[in-house]
Amino acid sequence: MQIISIGCDHAGVAHREAIYQHFTAKGYQVKDYGTDTSDSVDYPDYAHLVATDVESGVARFGVLICGSANGVCMTANKHQGVRAALCWKDEIAALARQHNDANIICLPARYITLAEAVLFAETFIQTAFEGGRHQNRVNKIGC
Repeated sequence: MQIISIGCDHAGVAHREAIYQHFTAKGYQVKDYGTDTSDSVDYPDYAHLVATDVESGVARFGVLICGSANGVCMTANKHQGVRAALCWKDEIAALARQHNDANIICLPARYITLAEAVLFAETFIQTAFEGGRHQNRVNKIGC
């Protein structure tokens, strides 16, 4: 079974918990970096942990959640081999995988419901990369 790494800041605690419960119930191994509190924390601390798991191959996919998802997305994308995508609609989650071979989904907790967060994460994990014409583009992403 694939390993999923998940993390969030204080804005994403409920969303992280819903996604964690969903994937563990389905039998996935989920590395949960928290946070578990609504006390203010620094999102890069959690984004780097998840991105390192994906970058090193410990986890196949990552899920990051913060208020807007911009901060965790920018942080994760500093890691080589990480392609983090900010997703606020189910179609965006699918396209991030199909066309960009994204390996971390970044979710904006303040703008999506818990049910949407679970749906988008599930879509992301279950959608395959199409390869083909998209592979050449993905090969040009890294610096």
